[in-house]
Amino acid sequence: MKALSVGSKGPIPNCGFHWGNLEAMFPLYDLNRLPIRPVVVYSLILLNFLAFIYTYFLTDPAQVLSAYAFVPSRFFADPSGQWATLFTSMFLHGSIAHILGNMWFLWIFGDNVEARMGHGRFLVFYLLGGVIAAFFQGLIGGDAPMIGASGAISAVLGAYIVLFPRALIFSLVGFFPLPVPALIYLGYWALLQLWQSAGGVPGIAFWAHIGGFIGGALLVRFFIVPQRYRRP
Repeated sequence: MKALSVGSKGPIPNCGFHWGNLEAMFPLYDLNRLPIRPVVVYSLILLNFLAFIYTYFLTDPAQVLSAYAFVPSRFFADPSGQWATLFTSMFLHGSIAHILGNMWFLWIFGDNVEARMGHGRFLVFYLLGGVIAAFFQGLIGGDAPMIGASGAISAVLGAYIVLFPRALIFSLVGFFPLPVPALIYLGYWALLQLWQSAGGVPGIAFWAHIGGFIGGALLVRFFIVPQRYRRP
């Protein structure tokens, strides 16, 4: 996925999951029963698609992306005037592949994390994870404007690996669907983010992924409803 040019603001990292990284193990579904219906995950997916439709079919995309992307230098110069972009940027995407990739990961991994946290706590956790991811990218990854849900979703992945390390993620390994433990799958994903952050794939906010993942793994225990905290 290529960076998006928005007016004079320069390239915007898609901040999406880089499909090329995951060709060796593409996730299909997990084996984790749900005690509740994940209404927050469903709602977030719906809101992201509605925002995408609005951005690209009902208004000027360049104008929307320029106004509502998270731009580190703009934020640090005027936090009180730019704080909302920490949240609006999470619901903007640069292409159909960008949003489909992000929503696929949220669909697979978010439902079980929501089940362990409860609806309200999960929503706060998701948004906080996105904020942490934005700060990581802004402080370490440079000043390019950022859009996409993958920072928040990376926090969900960090929570998932703590809560369900032995859960099986059925993945396409080559041409064959095989069960891969979450610890291995998400550990592989996290190492790829570190490696790619050093190599530099254009248009991907890898430090947002790394920051979100670390933040989610560290904060998850503060959001768990105690009676729901049981490893599979």
